[in-house]
Amino acid sequence: MSETPYPQHTALSLAASGVPVLPLRRGKVPFGNCPSCADSACGGRPNMKSAGPCRCPGVCHAWAAATTEPAVIVSLQWAAAWRQAVCVGYHPGGAGLTVVDLDNADAIAWARTALPATRTVPTTRGEHWLYRGVMTSHNAVRPGVDIKSSMSYARFLGPGTGQMANLPDAVRVLAVKEEATPGPEEVASSFERRATWDRNVATGCRHTERYVRAGLERGLALIAARTESGAGSQAFGVARFLAAQHTRCPGPCGLETIAAQIVAAAVAVGVPEPYARRAVVNGFTTGKEYAA
Repeated sequence: MSETPYPQHTALSLAASGVPVLPLRRGKVPFGNCPSCADSACGGRPNMKSAGPCRCPGVCHAWAAATTEPAVIVSLQWAAAWRQAVCVGYHPGGAGLTVVDLDNADAIAWARTALPATRTVPTTRGEHWLYRGVMTSHNAVRPGVDIKSSMSYARFLGPGTGQMANLPDAVRVLAVKEEATPGPEEVASSFERRATWDRNVATGCRHTERYVRAGLERGLALIAARTESGAGSQAFGVARFLAAQHTRCPGPCGLETIAAQIVAAAVAVGVPEPYARRAVVNGFTTGKEYAA
């Protein structure tokens, strides 16, 4: 018997509102691939991270199978899956959403103090907090907390309560995966400091050289001051702010050089290079979105 009564009906209703859906089997997980798609023999769906040519009409490739097409949801190829389905899953990123999955009471208590209020949905052990906006998905960003957005699925457990807020930096920065700044001697990095920013690499920037240099130097100083903890988060914030300043420039603005300097500053105080680079990429992406 299905945990969600008439899951196909629920799926059709969600799809009509623009939420990509898929059936979930016992264990609340996606159905396995068909023989033609097993072991990625088909090459994968075009919308997956490693884009492929697969056009299989079955419920294959987990989250990538999620759809808003009613004809697919009621198709013969999906009929057997719906008969076995225990609930409806959906692709948050495809609906323009991010789900912060809080798995226990401690995680919920943390969220209530660290994150802005938004729409919440009760789960078996905790809550889903829904935000408007898309980011990469990450598991175990802190104890009992997962992020489900792009290339991921979540269970549909009801519409929830409360007004949905925009995705905040407090959630995005969780993807940096930094608890503390390790000592420089603990860092294994091949990073080499690159050339500093100047007008030679920013021939299309609308700002004066003095303006850009002043903002960059202030940001680098903030990162350099984080010798004990938080340098990765600070790098995210600096990158977000600086990227937002250049969204209206005709370009090029030499942002690659600015990014390299931010990464170098974070690495210099002990942030592992992969974390530093990820923080800067996330910051640049967020800055461009906020200024758009």
